Amino acid sequence: MTISVRSVDQCVLDMELRMPFHFGNTTLTELPHLFVRVEGGDELAGQEGIAAEGLSPLWFLKEPDVTFGDGLDRMLEVIDEATARATEIEADTVFDFWLTLHERQREWAEDTEHPPLLWSFGVSLVERAVIDAYCRARETTFDRAVRENALGIELGEIYPELSGTEPADYLPDEPRETTAIRHTVGFTDPLTDDDLDAESRLDDGLPQTLTDYVEQQGVSYFKIKLNGDVKADADRLARLADELEGIGDYAITLDANEQYGDADSFRADWERLTESSATDALLERLHYVEQPLARGDALTDATRETFTDWDDRPPMIIDESDGELRSLSRALDCGYVGTSHKNCKGVFKGLANACLIDHRQNEARDEEYVISGEDLSTVGPVSLPQDLAVMATMGNEHVERNGHHYFRGMGMLPDGLQADLLDAHGDLYREHERGFPTLDVEDGRISLESVVDSPFGYAVDLDLEQFTPRAEWEFAPSAE
Repeated sequence: MTISVRSVDQCVLDMELRMPFHFGNTTLTELPHLFVRVEGGDELAGQEGIAAEGLSPLWFLKEPDVTFGDGLDRMLEVIDEATARATEIEADTVFDFWLTLHERQREWAEDTEHPPLLWSFGVSLVERAVIDAYCRARETTFDRAVRENALGIELGEIYPELSGTEPADYLPDEPRETTAIRHTVGFTDPLTDDDLDAESRLDDGLPQTLTDYVEQQGVSYFKIKLNGDVKADADRLARLADELEGIGDYAITLDANEQYGDADSFRADWERLTESSATDALLERLHYVEQPLARGDALTDATRETFTDWDDRPPMIIDESDGELRSLSRALDCGYVGTSHKNCKGVFKGLANACLIDHRQNEARDEEYVISGEDLSTVGPVSLPQDLAVMATMGNEHVERNGHHYFRGMGMLPDGLQADLLDAHGDLYREHERGFPTLDVEDGRISLESVVDSPFGYAVDLDLEQFTPRAEWEFAPSAE
C-alpha cells in the first residue's frame, strides 16, 4: 500500500464569539476557522479528507510583543509549508506518511523562529485530513483503524520503551459512547447573575453564567482558569467553593496557562494559594493543575529538582510545553503526572502519549498518571467531532469542551449545513428553540455514538465551496 496526497486546498469561515474568551494575557472576540482538504493519491484513489481548526495563534506563541495578526501570519506560514510538503511524500502507511512529514517540517523549521508547538500544528492539520481520507476510503472508523492498527502506528518510533507493542495493548477495548463535559470557568466569566450588567447580558437563548450552566446542563466537572495573582485567584477560588457547595459531587482542574514564575516561585505561590480554609472544599476535588510554568521553564533541570523534592506538590500536567514528540517523557521525569491531548498537537502523538501513560501506570500502580482532554474552542462540523473521536478512543471520562460556551452553537454555519449537522449528529447536537444547532448536554454529559460510528468523527457530506477560498480571504483587523 502507498499513501500519498495529490492536492491540498484551504477555505476559511470567520466566526464571532458570543462572549470574550480570556486565556493567559490574550482575549479573543473573533476567530477565523480554517478547513484543509486533501485529495488522496495511490491507494487512497482520489478520496478526499478534511480537517479543521480555529486559528488561535497566541496560544501557540504567547510572546508579549506578537499581535494576533502577526501570529496569524506565522501560523498560516507553517500550514502552507506542511501542505506543500504533503504532496511530495509517498509512504507505506498513514503513520509513516505523518512521521515523514513531521520530520521534513522539523528540518525546515530549524531555520525559522517557529516553536515546535506552532510548526507541528501545520503537520497536524494534514495528518487529520489524511487519516480522514484513509478511514473513508477503507469504510472503517477511526477507532477500528487504531485498534486494528490499520494506520500502521509504530509506538517505538516515538517512545522506545513501547517498542514491539501496539495501541490496542494499552487503550480500552471499546470507545466511549458518552463523556462528561468539563466546563471552562474563565477568570472573567460571570459566576452568577450578579456579575452581569445590562450591557454584558446576552440575549441569545444560551446559558451565560456558571450557575446557568449548572442548572440547565447539569455540569459537574469544571476547569477553572487562574491568572497568576495569588490573592485574586484565592478570592475567586473561595467564591467558587461557595457557589458550587450546593451541587453535590463535583470535580475541578485548575489551568494556570503559564501564568506563574519558575518552579520555586510556583511552590511558594501554591502554598499561599492553599493556606486559607475557604478554598479547602474546592481543592479537595482537584484532579490536577495544568501548565503552571511558562513553557521555557517547565521542563528544566531546576524545575525537575524543585518538583521531585516537593513531596506534597499538587498533581500537575503540561499543555503548552508539550511541543516535541517526546515532551511527555521529559515531563514525567520532572515530576509532572501527565499531559493534555488536543488534536492540534497531533493525533498520533496524542495516542502515543496515552499509551505511554497506561504503560507507566501499569509499572507504578501506586501512582496516578493523566492523559487529559483539553480544548482550544473546537466546534463543528469537523474539528469538534474529530477531537471527540480521539477522546472516545482514549476512553476519557471527562473532557474540557468550551466551543459551545463561547460560540452561539453552530449558528454561524450556512442553513443547509446546520440541517445536515442535526441529521447526521442528532445525538451530539440538538436544535435550539431559536433554530440553530447547539451541543446537547444532558446531566453534564454528551453522546458520542454518532462520532464513533463515523469514519473520523464527522458524518456530514461537507461542501467546502460554501466557504471563502483561502486565496481570496483576508484577515479582519477588528479581530486584533
